[in-house]
Amino acid sequence: MSEGTVTARESDESLARLSARFETATAGTVLEWALERFGPRLVVASSFQDLVLVDLAVGLDPHVEVVFLDTGAHFPETLRFVEDAARRYRLNLTVTRPGPDAVAAPCGSADCCQLRKVAPLRGALTGREAWVTGLRRVDAPTRTATPIVSWDSSFGLVKVNPLATWTDDDVTAYLADRGLPVHPLVPLGYLSIGCAPTTRPVAAGEDHRAGRWAGSGKVECGLHA
Repeated sequence: MSEGTVTARESDESLARLSARFETATAGTVLEWALERFGPRLVVASSFQDLVLVDLAVGLDPHVEVVFLDTGAHFPETLRFVEDAARRYRLNLTVTRPGPDAVAAPCGSADCCQLRKVAPLRGALTGREAWVTGLRRVDAPTRTATPIVSWDSSFGLVKVNPLATWTDDDVTAYLADRGLPVHPLVPLGYLSIGCAPTTRPVAAGEDHRAGRWAGSGKVECGLHA
């Protein structure tokens, strides 16, 4: 097997070598590799906090499947942003929603993210070989070691993070260069946008995800454990 291709049976070391090769590659190059390697067995997961990942992916494959996790507790602004993006790109969009067992786990409760995000995503990834995320190392201290390509043992497939090395300035420049709309909550200080009951604007000097689950000690929802 040549270097640059991956399967579920390959070792972590092989994926690490591939990830290292991509450290100086553009996000488009990484996405192009992933789309060519996995084709319809790949999905792009987007929170729609911004349109960078979606714009890049759809530019390479207009039919790529994009997954949005509707937790039932998003800001109305986020839901409208998703709808606008779906029309703008004519997205092949899959929207997941919580199962009936999530009724007993309202937003902010102990099992909320597991039932409203992790379990629905697991269903959306069934039968797939890879998923693409918008994770960036600058988002939070918990993400500073994010690889570009790795084996995701939680979901049992390859995980691709083509924006891992991007800075805030990179995102801002891309949105401006492409003339893309900005999520309406971002100018209000919401630099990491999750569910409305558990998200607040970020204060000066805080990392982006400081406004998520503020005061709870929680820093990740479980999708990227």
